Amino acid sequence: MTGPGLATALQTALQQFATRGSILVALDFDGVVAELVDRAENARPRPENAAALAALAELPGVHTALVSGRAMESLLSVASPPESTLLIGSHGAERRLGPEAPPLELDEGQTRTLAAVGQVLEPVAARYPDSWVESKPAARVLQVRLARSDQARRRAVAEAEESLRELAGHTGQGGLAPFFIGHGKDVLEVTVVRADKGQGLDLLRSASGAEAVLFAGDDVTDETGFARLDPARDVSIKVGPGETAAQFRIGGPADVATVLEAVRSWRP
Repeated sequence: MTGPGLATALQTALQQFATRGSILVALDFDGVVAELVDRAENARPRPENAAALAALAELPGVHTALVSGRAMESLLSVASPPESTLLIGSHGAERRLGPEAPPLELDEGQTRTLAAVGQVLEPVAARYPDSWVESKPAARVLQVRLARSDQARRRAVAEAEESLRELAGHTGQGGLAPFFIGHGKDVLEVTVVRADKGQGLDLLRSASGAEAVLFAGDDVTDETGFARLDPARDVSIKVGPGETAAQFRIGGPADVATVLEAVRSWRP
């Protein structure tokens, strides 16, 4: 069986992937399992994607995971994943690899730095209507997707970066820990825990014992994941437009179920 609408090269790669002994299917959530929405709390999986992922998870030798920039609490709330689903949240800073997984804990310096970052970002968001600062356990995120123009979005991010450079000059003083800046689609994320989706996929591969990994993502933050995969055994899929290091591309979340169902149909 083939996946209708999928490129021949992708079909071939999926068939080879599906026949390996133990596999991991890992997906970003927003823009992949779910359509992108203006308000993060309103996102929900496309029903066909959720059903296809759940069906895969029931097969012997198949592990499933969500790899998201969302905080773990937010991911659990909107995705409602099956208990067996492995979870990476906050770009890798948070993990749920089993029912006894410990929560993320910050030290005193990281906690102090996170508060300082918030004090830098909040005034910027206040100057640009419909922008706001999202709080995550290890990060603060300037959200500018709803700002009134492209120019406003660019200016907000530039102002935030300038203020953060000043703050960076004070790290190591007064108990402030280092922080790390990342860019996504209309977001500027500042975290006190260095982590990325590539590291998250490494962790998931190790935890699951998978021989091969399929990872699909739509954002620039997913590129570290694509770069971590081995094209000789793994499958990387860019969902939607944009430059990418992924081997393959599909049009959008509406095509994800077709990919998952193809893997399931070729599973021995």
